[in-house]
Amino acid sequence: MLSLTHAGTRPRLIAGSSDSNSCFSNTKLIQMAFQCQRDCYMTEFTTSVVSCCSAEIKQEVNGKKETLKGFNVKLQDTILFPEGGGQPDDRGLIGEVPVLRVTRQGPDALHFVAAPLEAGQEVLLKVDWDRRFDHMQQHSGQHLITALADQMFGYKTTSWELGRQRSTIELDSPRVTPAQLQELEEAVNEKIRAHVPVNVQLLSVDDPALEKVRSRGLPEDHAGPVRIISIVGVDDNMCCGTHVSNLSHLQVIKLLGVEKGKKNKSNLIFLAGNRVLKYAERSYSTERSLVSLLKTGPDEHVEAVDKLQKSVKLLQKTNLSLLRDLAVLIAQNFKNDPQKGNFFSLHKKEGDNEFMNIIANEMNTEETLVFLTVGEEKGPGLFLLAGPSKLVTEMGSQVLDLLEGKGAGKNGRFQGKANSMARRGEVETLLRQRCQHGVSQEE
Repeated sequence: MLSLTHAGTRPRLIAGSSDSNSCFSNTKLIQMAFQCQRDCYMTEFTTSVVSCCSAEIKQEVNGKKETLKGFNVKLQDTILFPEGGGQPDDRGLIGEVPVLRVTRQGPDALHFVAAPLEAGQEVLLKVDWDRRFDHMQQHSGQHLITALADQMFGYKTTSWELGRQRSTIELDSPRVTPAQLQELEEAVNEKIRAHVPVNVQLLSVDDPALEKVRSRGLPEDHAGPVRIISIVGVDDNMCCGTHVSNLSHLQVIKLLGVEKGKKNKSNLIFLAGNRVLKYAERSYSTERSLVSLLKTGPDEHVEAVDKLQKSVKLLQKTNLSLLRDLAVLIAQNFKNDPQKGNFFSLHKKEGDNEFMNIIANEMNTEETLVFLTVGEEKGPGLFLLAGPSKLVTEMGSQVLDLLEGKGAGKNGRFQGKANSMARRGEVETLLRQRCQHGVSQEE
């Protein structure tokens, strides 16, 4: 059997030694757990294909759900963890074939791949170590935070989520104070610095030792032994996930803060291990960009942004006032034009619905058909058609079609959103031609 020693947190494969982060006492129980659970640090493993059958999964591509056809492969054993216990599944390779998802079905793990594999063939598994070790750090970090939050403040964990960038622990408490948060962060990092071991045990479901183990219960389809993660001297917790063998492998934990949760609960946001380093790197990069943009030091960024926001609000208020004045002036100029006719059209890049409605209100739309648009010349924008009710109702749907828009109207007004102004000229020509036949209400 292959196993490993630990060089820092990156595993190194060696042959013929015992599992490096396990303390099993029953060979039969060992055989009922996956290899990834017996040795969480193993990155390569040789096994054989038991079966391969057609299957499909739904995955998200660019925000949309798509169905992907492929094959579910069952192996003799696996180092790829199937989703469970709040931990996402692993990624990796079976030979040269990428594994796109790993799920649990009773005592078996199903590996979804795009290409078929032959039953009985021997294959080499490789795990995506960066993804796996990240999950190990976040999951073990959650166990540590959960245990100490309970011991220090009596706050029970009711659920948790291992997110892509940050993780969340739901605590059964309506409030966690800043002082408690700081005290908890100091306590978890003290345990990390103390190099506390993390052991794994497999117990039968009728073992009396389970009565002393923290647990929210076994799933209905649970099969095989019960797996216990023990942070020595801190916590014993029923769990199927992959974990570090020593708290020192967590490196550091940062509690980012607490958000209000559902039903008088609190969501504690945290990062563990490499995520803390990446967070610091992103924060520093953002800080340097802000220094360049704001021309101030990091300590003055909040004040500088506050001043900018106030300036922007003042400019927006001034701009709105100018647009209103401009709308009135545009309408008055049209009304004072002796050759104004019975049709008025205007497009302006800047503006909004209020701007267009002010122009229409200032005009005599009982005798004049008004077509107004704001936005990009060839892109999306807003439109307003105002005039005699019968004419506006007649032409409204045609305007919508040409502008690829959505809208509605009543009482001589038809307005909405245009997806494209590319055919605005066609709309104006159509309306102008219609007006040549008259726009009075008596038509």
